[in-house]
Amino acid sequence: MSDSAKSTAVVLLIVLSLIWGTSFILIKQGLKVFEPHEVGAIRVSAAALFLLPAALYRLNNLRIKHFGKLLLSGMMGIFIPAFLFAVAQTRLDSSVAGILNTLTPIFTMIIGAILFQQRFRPVAVFGIVLGFAGTFMLMLSRVGGKVEGINFYALLIVVACILYGSNLNFIKYKIADLSPMTITSVALLLLGPLALGYLFGFTRFMQKFGEHPGAWAAFGYTVLLGIMSTATATFLFNRLVKISTPLFASSVTYVMPIVAVMWGVLDGERLYMGHYIGMAAIIGGVYLANRR
Repeated sequence: MSDSAKSTAVVLLIVLSLIWGTSFILIKQGLKVFEPHEVGAIRVSAAALFLLPAALYRLNNLRIKHFGKLLLSGMMGIFIPAFLFAVAQTRLDSSVAGILNTLTPIFTMIIGAILFQQRFRPVAVFGIVLGFAGTFMLMLSRVGGKVEGINFYALLIVVACILYGSNLNFIKYKIADLSPMTITSVALLLLGPLALGYLFGFTRFMQKFGEHPGAWAAFGYTVLLGIMSTATATFLFNRLVKISTPLFASSVTYVMPIVAVMWGVLDGERLYMGHYIGMAAIIGGVYLANRR
């Protein structure tokens, strides 16, 4: 990777951390009015409509073989996780959900080694373990030293992380001939009818606007979630995968808890020594996992 690509990758990592670090808060706001399956469907629908012009523009450049791969990529990286996270956050604190999302680099490494014959140096494995340890330290610092709030619903996020790890490797090694915008927009084009059909055919989300005074606000948060955290962030993330490695791209999930902690500071929370140790371990782990 050239110096220019390295700089771009670092910038994308930071921007994605800021965007995705707020996604759990947006999900929480949407769940105040809408059911989890409605939040998932609104999120995907908004993202699909937002990138519809880009998708239509790129259709002529695709071959028949691409559509199945893009649908599979969209299901693994967008559609199924959108519903899994919404359901999980009905029983999990948003900060815990964000912290559990840091399992993605581990599954990225495991899947890359098993299915794509990727080899990782010991220092990279140590970096991943160090980053996860830093995340665990942040979790302890946020809940007063006790691991609480993790229950059966946490398994839904584990499944989402497995899907993310699979999709990362799939994009890098199976659809490397397509641009990041093509992958993102056309995948959402294929997913959009599924989400919209489910939303209008099997949910009561339209009735919520007449029943709940906060429905429009919750809807706005969820649409913002779709436009920023799904459409925009997925494009940037696919761009990051193209110019770096799946392992580096998945490291964004380690930086996200730092963003969550910063949001907490802005909201009046205090930083303790465990926060500083955890954030230092995360940054060091990401560096070690991705150094030459």
